[in-house]
Amino acid sequence: QAQLVESGGGLVQAGGSLRLSCAASPTIFSISAMAWYRQAPGKQRDLVAAITTGGKTNYADAVKGRFTISRDYAKNTVYLQMNSLKPEDTAVYYCASTSVGGAYWGQGTQVTVSS
Repeated sequence: QAQLVESGGGLVQAGGSLRLSCAASPTIFSISAMAWYRQAPGKQRDLVAAITTGGKTNYADAVKGRFTISRDYAKNTVYLQMNSLKPEDTAVYYCASTSVGGAYWGQGTQVTVSS
């Protein structure tokens, strides 16, 4: 049974917006720091944004001011709001959770930004 399920990817023009969602099992979500990573073809997987259980956030320099990570405890879901998208944001985006109980990855969702 999948612990993390992403949705919301797609094709968008440069300058547009997308919102990614990651639904987690309640047991995992309540105790885990959550994060979004991305991996472009031929490149390593990099951290995009992260949020602690207390709501503290951090972002990669490349997305600061454009992306916002948030979490909703009522829905056991973490979001990544992506604005002012650029072609270089094109990648597979992965949701991840980390806690003392272990780490989990989602299956990934493709984001493609056309110029």
